[in-house]
Amino acid sequence: MISRAPERGIEPPPRDHYLSMTTTPFNPHALLAESKLGVLATIKADGLPQLSPVLPHYDEGAGTIQISTREGLSKTKNLRRDQRAALEVTSADGKSWATAEGTVTITGPSTDPHGPEVQALVDWYRAASGGEHPDWDEYRAAMVDDRRVLVTIAVTRVYGADIG
Repeated sequence: MISRAPERGIEPPPRDHYLSMTTTPFNPHALLAESKLGVLATIKADGLPQLSPVLPHYDEGAGTIQISTREGLSKTKNLRRDQRAALEVTSADGKSWATAEGTVTITGPSTDPHGPEVQALVDWYRAASGGEHPDWDEYRAAMVDDRRVLVTIAVTRVYGADIG
């Protein structure tokens, strides 16, 4: 027998209450573009997901998401073996989320601070930060020393929801 919770005099809001809370349609692309923190899902060798916090940059026009990371980390190893990935971002209030799925290419690492692999990281920095680094020579050297790579997701699917 299923028992009901005792009545507390609380009536649910009218059905159209939730429909009227948002005046503009939800755009998951906009949330991806404004988000500075996300969770990258890659696939481990045993088939289970590997989740990693990342700082993504979404370029809707190019249909790509770029992430700077290091060679040798689990996410990088996973992506070299299986190029499928997903990125999830959540709004600051937790009431909306967006996911982008796609396949990955990895650029780098490089031993040349002025090589094309490091230049790709310079371009990522400018796009992601919207500005210039105070010392590009120092940045370039750090990209080589840290064995930095640029992960580029070619986005094939975007979806999400606003529950606010």
